[in-house]
Amino acid sequence: MIIQLTQAHIIGAFISYILGVFIVPLVIEFSQKEGLVDLPGERKIHKLPISRLGGVAIWSSAMLTFFVLVLLSYYPYGSLLSGILLGGSLMFLLGLIDDVYNLNAKFKLIIQLSIATIVYLLGVQIDTIFNPFGEGAIHLGIFSYPITLLWIVGISNAVNFIDGVDGLAGSVISVSSITLAIIAVTISPAQPITALIAFILAGSMLAFLTFNFNPAKIFMGDSGALFSGFLLATLSVAGVMKGAALAVLLPFLVLAVPIMDITYSSLRRIMKGKSPFVADAEHIHHKLLKAGLSQKKTVAVLTFIAIVAGAVATYFTGALKNYFIYIAALILIMVILSFISLMTKPQPIETHQDIEDDTETNLST
Repeated sequence: MIIQLTQAHIIGAFISYILGVFIVPLVIEFSQKEGLVDLPGERKIHKLPISRLGGVAIWSSAMLTFFVLVLLSYYPYGSLLSGILLGGSLMFLLGLIDDVYNLNAKFKLIIQLSIATIVYLLGVQIDTIFNPFGEGAIHLGIFSYPITLLWIVGISNAVNFIDGVDGLAGSVISVSSITLAIIAVTISPAQPITALIAFILAGSMLAFLTFNFNPAKIFMGDSGALFSGFLLATLSVAGVMKGAALAVLLPFLVLAVPIMDITYSSLRRIMKGKSPFVADAEHIHHKLLKAGLSQKKTVAVLTFIAIVAGAVATYFTGALKNYFIYIAALILIMVILSFISLMTKPQPIETHQDIEDDTETNLST
């Protein structure tokens, strides 16, 4: 049976969600048995040990979905897609090792740059940028390589930085992936493969959110954040930026929340004479919490900003009407999932594993 691309979008999102719903509880149970949990601490909001291997479920459901699509006789082969899947898997593996062993920040950065280089060589490249002073676009030439690496590594870590409140990173990723998917099929020429991957990411992320809304039973960890951030970064390059000249600016709107946070955090740390990679508890979501907002209200505020930024981006592509339909459906689903999440509260678990807080050496928040 051969399915069409538009059918693959919906089927892919549905399959990844169903797989994720079954995989996440298994990951939670495994994490508790093996002591692979995130312990409460000075920079931590949670009060109980929580599984930190959510990325395993997110990556597994996404990759298994591609396998299912192959069985359904649909798979868009190509070096570009292969590069994104390969790079995403390598990012996931890096994050997983870091979740378990707490890698050195500089070592992680070197590996991330290496992965981004592999993907660049496979065709995921920022070749041009929008020319605000004239018609057409500016060709980057030799600057294409460093700018592409900066974008991929920067966005990957930016998503990791906002993963500090229950449901925040997952909600923003869900909104961003849906926005990218809508823009990808609207711009000329259309980028249906980008939309397919974005829908699959959204499906797996919604399954994860079922267990991640406050009170969370599982965290996505570096493995989930780096994998998702990498997909958003590369999809925006391979999909959205390959469109019209103005489309080069759209990813900055789609990914407004993580870009805003990493820019604010890096500048603040540099102005204090600190390394931008030294983790602290002064991110935007921390500021909102200190201002008196609850975790749920903090998630609602930043998700709303992501939705508004996405609406502006889709306005320029003429897909604003369709965007509101998809986002309305997404919000309804997320509200339902948040109520489902409330039905079961995380239970205290005993762990004998000494998990060190990597405040000074981890790229995560």
